[in-house]
Amino acid sequence: MKSVALEASVRDSIRNKSALNQLRKEGNIPAVLYGGENNTHLTVEEIAFGKLINTPEVHLVELNFDGKKVKAVIRDVQFHPVTDKPIHIDFYEVFEDKPMTMGIPVRVVGNSIGIKNGGKRSDKLRKLVSKALPSDMPDVIEVDITKLRIGQSIKVQDIKMDGVEFLDTPNAVVVAVKTSRVAVNTDDEEEEEEGAEATAEATEAAAE
Repeated sequence: MKSVALEASVRDSIRNKSALNQLRKEGNIPAVLYGGENNTHLTVEEIAFGKLINTPEVHLVELNFDGKKVKAVIRDVQFHPVTDKPIHIDFYEVFEDKPMTMGIPVRVVGNSIGIKNGGKRSDKLRKLVSKALPSDMPDVIEVDITKLRIGQSIKVQDIKMDGVEFLDTPNAVVVAVKTSRVAVNTDDEEEEEEGAEATAEATEAAAE
């Protein structure tokens, strides 16, 4: 998984609301880094963080502070109810030798047989809760629907990736191809074609 660098500054543990609001007025967001030996109170620049979260891609965050580089994931972001600006961030430190858990976006690829015959694609899960070592964690989970016919689906249990465990319900549908008014049942067409071929062969044999 890719990582994105984010500059941070260590701050004292502030419990005074007005002091926290002053930090925000200065263009900073209070944050806390969990997961290590001790919790670390930080601030990050609002503009830099905004560029990070205003993207559909998922990244590890490399926090740079006090001469250290710490890899972390964004565990939670609180937003202002009126302005929708981020007002607090929880980061969680990750380690190369310990599995981490993240919601990874699903990317559907391929043009299924069912869709070619008028079926409609239905996306059920846009992210999968994935557990893996940081080195094995994917940026995106590609799901190939090329072979799906009308009425068929791909479930969580059907998706396999080396080193990755999916924590969603195994029989939960990720993507399906549903019928529609213009859908054609290709299975019926194939059976009719096979039947016609068999009839033709029988007729030729009888004539001989």
